[in-house]
Amino acid sequence: MKKTTKLKIIKIAILILCVFFAINIIVFTAKYTIWHLENKSNDKLVDKIFDETKIEDDTNSNAEIVNPPSDKPNDRYWQYINTALINVDFTELNKENNDVVGWIKIEGTNINYPFVQTNNNDYYLNHSFDKKKNSAGWVFLDYRNNINKLQKNTIIYAHGREDDTMFGTLKNILKSKWLEDPNNYIVKLATAQENTLWQVFSVYRIPTTSDYLQTDFISTEEYETFLKLIKERSQYDFQTDLADNDQIITLSTCYNKTDKVVLHAKLIKKSNK
Repeated sequence: MKKTTKLKIIKIAILILCVFFAINIIVFTAKYTIWHLENKSNDKLVDKIFDETKIEDDTNSNAEIVNPPSDKPNDRYWQYINTALINVDFTELNKENNDVVGWIKIEGTNINYPFVQTNNNDYYLNHSFDKKKNSAGWVFLDYRNNINKLQKNTIIYAHGREDDTMFGTLKNILKSKWLEDPNNYIVKLATAQENTLWQVFSVYRIPTTSDYLQTDFISTEEYETFLKLIKERSQYDFQTDLADNDQIITLSTCYNKTDKVVLHAKLIKKSNK
């Protein structure tokens, strides 16, 4: 092969590589720009929500305690029972989005949002609170659940965003800093009908599966087996007992492309509005 031919081949190869890298840089820049704009849009939306929504402590002394552990006076349950619930005025939220069904707050994380529900579990994966297309999505209740008539397992989802929005900080529950503070082991929910408090009993990271996403159970035995499964899966022992008449909440998000982060908590107090 002549020297000039070899040079031409080398030049063409270099040109192809340059074009390849240029295309990748353009694609990366475009994706990053869209990601940044979507984050900025959601940040403005969150600020607007907090500006327009009245949130206060609910210290109702007549709140009902649920399934107290009578034979364990030192159970943390009794410490958490004294925790104030949150009360949310949903008036403005309902004007912005008629899919709003509640508000969730998790101690030791940035999770403090209204959550929504529609007739499927796909829409709010790529639509924001204002129902505009946005890959950040929003926090949403499983379409199979009824927030006003709690089932055995109530499930809430959101994306685990890298900017720590939505369920991005749910990953905190696997870190020693979060686990070492018992004040974090509670979840607060508010709806238009009642305010509730939930005690965490299981946290874990797991390859994607749907076995913890069951909402209805055909028998007490099936539910007991389910509770045993998700409690024993926990990466930390919360020393919290469960009973077959407990109602639980499940929070689920992506840890990465193959794994999920999951939190389970049981209902311990509720206050009707």
